[in-house]
Amino acid sequence: MQQVASKRSNQILCMSTLAFAACFAVWTIFSIIGISIKAQLGLNETAFGLLIATPILTGSLIRMPLGIWSDRYGGRFVFVMVMLTSALATFLLPLAHTYTLMLLAALGVGAAGGSFSVGVAYVSRWYPKEKQGTALGIFGVGNVGATVSALLAPLVMVAYSWPAVARVWAAALVAMAVIFLLATTSDPVQSARRAGGLPAVTLRQQLAPLANVQVWRFSLYYFFVFGGFVALALWLPRFYIGAYHLDVETAGLLSAVFSIPGSVFRAFGGVLSDQIGARRVLYWCFGASLAVTFILSYPATDFIMHGIHGDMRFSFGLASCPSRR
Repeated sequence: MQQVASKRSNQILCMSTLAFAACFAVWTIFSIIGISIKAQLGLNETAFGLLIATPILTGSLIRMPLGIWSDRYGGRFVFVMVMLTSALATFLLPLAHTYTLMLLAALGVGAAGGSFSVGVAYVSRWYPKEKQGTALGIFGVGNVGATVSALLAPLVMVAYSWPAVARVWAAALVAMAVIFLLATTSDPVQSARRAGGLPAVTLRQQLAPLANVQVWRFSLYYFFVFGGFVALALWLPRFYIGAYHLDVETAGLLSAVFSIPGSVFRAFGGVLSDQIGARRVLYWCFGASLAVTFILSYPATDFIMHGIHGDMRFSFGLASCPSRR
């Protein structure tokens, strides 16, 4: 029985990770198609920044309601609804011909970002506490969806157009929703509650953890770490094009180089958290992120040292690969 349960748990984890990756690919779609939309609508940098940030805002704010609904109605059902809703909004993007309509459509696309809280609630119920760090770390690898958009969306956009990217990504998300629905079942807690005719937890019980200061502290940690990851994943393609005059395919490739380690290290971080403790891993993460982002933010600088044999010149800056134009 234990082997059967383990096999089912692993299947649930695999399907949830794939579904999260599909949602993440849609959630970050504006990192690529936003470049063409910017040119099409004649947006300045501020308007462009607001456009690519709008889905992130929705995906962040909706996570708490989706988590509550997952506890009440089951993560499997809510996950499918999130994918279908996001797919519809993404499919309708090409119909938005003004900036205002584009922002409204982007709000709907952002629902895909709420899939993280749904998946965490769903996956965690299939594993004991001593294995949840590893399981949720593997689930977090779904961030690789940002890499999918960075690598493939430029190819589709250059070959066809940005509306084609939106429609293909929407169709892929619908297909993922159907596969997920057929390959998964209700979590054990939800199944037991339905079988016993037990009532769902009340809203007061669900909101009780908010009284714990640790919840707010961890939210602040997540705000900086994951917020930084998403911000860079969205902004890097535009940055590479503007700062280094690269084409969109090369900019997407370089952005993928950033996204892949950020996704893979989630699984590694989950394993380490189970083995040596989450607090220590968190401090390592903060230290490494601080050092690397400082290097990324440091502007190109030239140094001149006046020596006894003449001036010695040193330069510090981040180079890029040549464009394929």
